[in-house]
Amino acid sequence: MEIHNFSAGPCILPAEVMQKAAAAVLDLDGIGLSLIEISHRSKEFVAVMDKARELALELLGLEGKGYQALYLQGGASLQFPMLAYNLLENKAGYLNTGTWSSNALKEASIIGNAIELASSKEKGFKYIPKDFDIPNDLDYLHLTSNNTIFGTQIKSFPTTKVPVVCDMSSDIFSRQLDFSKFDLIYAGAQKNMGPAGTTLIIVKEDLLGKVTRKIPSILDYQVHIAKESMFNTPAVFPVYVCMLTLQWLKDMGGIPAIEEINEKKAKLIYSEIDLNPLFQGYANKEDRSTMNATFTLTDDKLIDTFDAMWKDAGINGLDGHRSVGGYRASMYNALSLESVGVLVDIMSDLERKA
Repeated sequence: MEIHNFSAGPCILPAEVMQKAAAAVLDLDGIGLSLIEISHRSKEFVAVMDKARELALELLGLEGKGYQALYLQGGASLQFPMLAYNLLENKAGYLNTGTWSSNALKEASIIGNAIELASSKEKGFKYIPKDFDIPNDLDYLHLTSNNTIFGTQIKSFPTTKVPVVCDMSSDIFSRQLDFSKFDLIYAGAQKNMGPAGTTLIIVKEDLLGKVTRKIPSILDYQVHIAKESMFNTPAVFPVYVCMLTLQWLKDMGGIPAIEEINEKKAKLIYSEIDLNPLFQGYANKEDRSTMNATFTLTDDKLIDTFDAMWKDAGINGLDGHRSVGGYRASMYNALSLESVGVLVDIMSDLERKA
């Protein structure tokens, strides 16, 4: 039976990427050694790292525009204090749209003066605050582009003169944006890029070197830039899989091509949620995520029946986050339109049988 993987992360990866990665674990490009046993200083892996960094900038349209791409460890969670170490001198502003932005604000507050500019917490993070005031004296504005737990996504980013930092962990490479409007982007790999274990950071070099504090070397972006993501041993396997995934995306037409598919997937499932009286969406319609559709049943008596139906159909990872409940269909880049169709058919079948 084909498995339809709606897991929120670690999540589905392209089949051809999985096949190439599996082969490389046994023998990398015919060199007779495994990817995971060669030196990270070897010419073979240095070429992988260089290609992975190059592809990230190319796909985002940031080549030759003063940006550097880094693959570091510690997940997006390490970036919460790390970016504050590097950027927070006087005051930073945070838009609080969910669990991860709350955590980012909490960690930055340990480093310096980080303030909450707006929040949707009082409504269960069902919407994205808009038209909030952004002080001109901020060191940076921090945003979270997509909220996996609650299923919301920023559709229009605020215009401001202060540097913009964005956590794009769950929707990077999924839609077209003017990425040059962001001064620093970070994203855990385990949504749209690769397995857990590495984090992509895209940073504008002229943003750095302006704080007066001493920064530990392992937390200093400038150190990692100077060492080309090789200051310490990188996460070799995750970086390799990221390289393969970004090459897969480039070969299929880049972000414009995948955005078209992602929009079709989102339209398909949200149309069913809105038309089927047995289901109700969680997030406000105007802020719905194309990556994570969150919804509930309108009749709890149908939970066991629906759960059995989607599991019997080979669907995996549909349970909602424990803090929200219900269901969450995560539709990252590698998930096919056909898999979403299988889920929608089951939702429709449930209505006919109820």
